[in-house]
Amino acid sequence: MPELTGRKAASHERILGVASRAIRREGYGGVNVTEVMRAAQLTHGGFYAHFASRDALLAEAVAQAGADMARVLREQVERLVAGGASPFRAFVEIYLSMDHVRDCDNGCPVSLLSGEMFRQPPEVAGPSRRLVVEMQARVKKALPAGSPHEAAWAVTSALLGAVQLARALAGSDPRAAKAVLADTKKDLLARYDNDRPR
Repeated sequence: MPELTGRKAASHERILGVASRAIRREGYGGVNVTEVMRAAQLTHGGFYAHFASRDALLAEAVAQAGADMARVLREQVERLVAGGASPFRAFVEIYLSMDHVRDCDNGCPVSLLSGEMFRQPPEVAGPSRRLVVEMQARVKKALPAGSPHEAAWAVTSALLGAVQLARALAGSDPRAAKAVLADTKKDLLARYDNDRPR
């Protein structure tokens, strides 16, 4: 897509901001073009000046959601590391928090959308799956040096699964949701956030 400038770029950014929150809150199927354009304070008719199709919007919205989450995670991890936490502990503490579980609009799109990704058309599935690979790469970077090769996928799976389970439980049993997060956090930190020989 050619680089946008001026008002069109600002409008495009507004649409993506609304859509990236909507896709995390409602899932792929819940993103309504009319509602997105209304929330962005633009006319529905202007949609095709920005996107060739709804799928094109979803593809960009997923990528935007991933970029937003990566930025927030990086900033929060840096803050905790500055306070003395290891990069791995900081990552786990932030990801396995009730704040993250509750904030679907701004949460990790991988934990919110992974169960639906395989059903999406290629135009949407491609950028969605890239987010999974990027998440694993962030985990791998946060893991202490010398961690087993297979740890990155194992930890990524544990993080995603714990957040998904906590979300499933939070509405009816918040104590169980917190226990899922706390127990997963304790296990991951005991296994990977130490200097003991592995």
